[in-house]
Amino acid sequence: MSSNQSIIVLSGPSGVGKDALLKRMKEQKYPFHYVVTVTSRPRRKGERDGVDYHFVSQQEFQQMIANGELLEWANVYGNYYGVPRGEINQALSKGKDVIVKVDVQGAATIKRILPRTVFIFLRPPSMEELELRLRQRHSESARDLALRLQKAEEEMKSLPLFDHVLTSHQGKLDEVISQIQAIVTAEKRRVRPRVIEL
Repeated sequence: MSSNQSIIVLSGPSGVGKDALLKRMKEQKYPFHYVVTVTSRPRRKGERDGVDYHFVSQQEFQQMIANGELLEWANVYGNYYGVPRGEINQALSKGKDVIVKVDVQGAATIKRILPRTVFIFLRPPSMEELELRLRQRHSESARDLALRLQKAEEEMKSLPLFDHVLTSHQGKLDEVISQIQAIVTAEKRRVRPRVIEL
């Protein structure tokens, strides 16, 4: 693996726009490998297996944990989410930069395992804006919405864990993408590159 490759960990509160950002980056053909998270949660309308997530049963997920197939995993709101280790290894072996989308808890776990990874936190312009975005999704009950907002407040306190903080303004995805590209470019110009060993 080239020492010039990067693993970018993208995190931030639920509803901040991580999925929309990655979708836009894929549409614009940014040359990253976008790791597809494994989850035991039910598929939402319009989601595709192997594209949005790898959808598995709780039993299959437990087997993946037992086999050491996940870089990190967590139980979030009663559903399991995990990052497949093999997919990252495969992408790096092909010389690709990798983007991994995880929640803040997952980012903290990866930071312990791979401290030289690049960590980016995507934050909302305000908590009011985040609440509005979550309400517009119509995918959470009032109780779940309250839980997600409470968790978002806690996650905002985790900023010191990250290398970079970017603000996700509505309708300004391209601006955030440019900032991510600038971060990756700067990483490739480091005098002492981050050496990543999985």
